Amino acid sequence: MKKSIFPKDFYWGASTASHQVEGGNHNDWTVWELAHAAELAKTAKERLSSIPTWPDFKDEAQDANNYVSGNGIDHYGRYKEDFDILQKLNMNAFRFGIEWARLEPEEGVWDDEAIAHYRDYLKELRARNIEPFLNIWHWTMPVWFVEKGGFKKRSNIKYFVRFVAKISEEFGQDLRHIITLNEPNVYATFGYLTGEWPPQEKSPISFILVYYNLVVAHKRAYRLLKKAHPHLQIGIAQQLANIQAKRPHDIRDEISTKVMRYFWNWWFYRRIRNQQDFIGFNYYFTDYYRNARKDNPSIPLNDLGWYMEPEGIYPLLLRIWAHHKKPIFITENGVADANDQYRQWWLEETIIAMERALSEGVDLRGYLHWSLLDNFEWKYGWWPKFGLVEVDRKHGMKRTIRPSAKWLAKLLHEFRQT
Repeated sequence: MKKSIFPKDFYWGASTASHQVEGGNHNDWTVWELAHAAELAKTAKERLSSIPTWPDFKDEAQDANNYVSGNGIDHYGRYKEDFDILQKLNMNAFRFGIEWARLEPEEGVWDDEAIAHYRDYLKELRARNIEPFLNIWHWTMPVWFVEKGGFKKRSNIKYFVRFVAKISEEFGQDLRHIITLNEPNVYATFGYLTGEWPPQEKSPISFILVYYNLVVAHKRAYRLLKKAHPHLQIGIAQQLANIQAKRPHDIRDEISTKVMRYFWNWWFYRRIRNQQDFIGFNYYFTDYYRNARKDNPSIPLNDLGWYMEPEGIYPLLLRIWAHHKKPIFITENGVADANDQYRQWWLEETIIAMERALSEGVDLRGYLHWSLLDNFEWKYGWWPKFGLVEVDRKHGMKRTIRPSAKWLAKLLHEFRQT
């Protein structure tokens, strides 16, 4: 692995999301957290005790404070320190979000202090020769927008486009890569089909409305940004799964696999195929289907009980390239691993898979690991640990680089010497 086939201009970096790290936010998620923290703590055993690592995190999972993002990990105040860590890890790219509710806390009212903060944020990244990848929308929204019906109403898309226009005006010249939407398939499914996330609807009709309106939102944002700044490279970060038939020659498994691949992986991309300059995707899962139901192996599992098959990113890279023939960025990829026992293995297998894809002509441009820092993991709260960097929230938010991250930093240094 010391002889790298990665291009010299390949982007090696990490990802974050504003709500998960900044702290001090007030948006639809913070409102939902406070309203449901006690319930989530009370039902934790029922929901999570089947996970093998339950004894390790049960106390935290049954504590209502676990489900409140609160001060986050104070990335909003300590971003310069965190960017210094990126440098120590030999990374040259960073994916982050600009929190809509900070920029526009009230309808039509822009917060100049927040704008100045994010302007300095970009300046500090550039000073360290770290390429910013801006993610405009990572699920959270201002309360006033949600009260109007959010993305469920087509007429509300104009408010999102106005937010995009403000970002274009304030930051467009300082950016080269923009991700408009993060995992629209996940948001629409959990918010409007399964009802696990706010606004907790269980309506196929609402799901279809929201999912298609996000297509429209992306297209309008793309046109606006490209008109204002033709140099920008714009895409989305879709969550893709390496979906496989449990029994490869069983017709039922094969049909269910093809249906799942189309609707989960490719449907959104096909709607925006003329409005994306690159293909961004997040990879965590290889899922096997038997008779239209998921039937994954029982080992190995990460701390969230998710089956781990990091090499599954390889066939996805081949399929993406075959479908789209556009530059590809892996915008998220990682593992919940508090004891850091799997992360280096996960990284090694992923890098080998990327090398295989590059050797077969796939135009892969960058890899952004999830996550740089331990963060607030939505409905699970604080106990899942995805960070290359451990954050001790009980002792002054102390940052500690994990052994797997040190290994990766050394490897990236060696890559650059070859």
